[in-house]
Amino acid sequence: MPHLKSVTVREFNQRDTDTFPFTLEIVRSLRGVEFRSPVTFFVGENGSGKSTILEALACAVESITVGSESVKTDKSLDSLRRLAFYFRLAWTKRTRKGFFLRAEDFFGYAKQMRKTREEMQQELQNVDSEYEGRSSYAKSLAKMPYSGQLAAMQKRYGDGLDVRSHGEGFLALFQSRFVPDGLYLLDEPEAALSPSRQLTFISALKQMIAENSQFIIATHSPIILAFPEAQILQFADGRIQEVKYKQLEHVNLTRDFLSNPESFLRHL
Repeated sequence: MPHLKSVTVREFNQRDTDTFPFTLEIVRSLRGVEFRSPVTFFVGENGSGKSTILEALACAVESITVGSESVKTDKSLDSLRRLAFYFRLAWTKRTRKGFFLRAEDFFGYAKQMRKTREEMQQELQNVDSEYEGRSSYAKSLAKMPYSGQLAAMQKRYGDGLDVRSHGEGFLALFQSRFVPDGLYLLDEPEAALSPSRQLTFISALKQMIAENSQFIIATHSPIILAFPEAQILQFADGRIQEVKYKQLEHVNLTRDFLSNPESFLRHL
């Protein structure tokens, strides 16, 4: 059963209606969303508003972010926090666990982890220089906070997120940060994943749902969208409508293209 059952939207204050994101058709028509499955997908064309609604939802639930910024302070979410103010959330059980992850946040987080690792390694070298001639015990005490942080990073991420392929690093981050009973908001995770890694991602979702977690995912991927018994909400023509997998243009276009790519390419 989903932790977050639904979102209802209060009437907007007139002073907000002429600014982004309130000018978007999808936002103007939004009255609420009901979540009926542990996995809900937001799907639609670029610019349909699915990422906008997902980001506002992350602000409304005060989700933890994987990057260095909080949803409360990230300047790129300023306008979405205004929209989130109008959201009213209904819970089966309120959870503070889980996180919000945009595809672009992974790059920044991996870069920050590398920088932190290098800084800790440099501090260890500094201790060797500064404590030259002093006892091994004094030196080990001085090194302890840096070696401890490096050991914790090694345990969680191995040799580092950035030494792996993009997809491997993304999956390592996703799985290492997972805790049961959480609400996870993901924006286009397929950007980091090959088709085979998308299947690995689906397998991970299945295991995490068994541990009482809920996922709301904005995606274009026909592979990820095929997750069994997922709720699919399509953003189109300024409305959100629940649809079946086989009704999706993403699915039908991909299937038709793979069946006969020449029929599409000859018109380009």
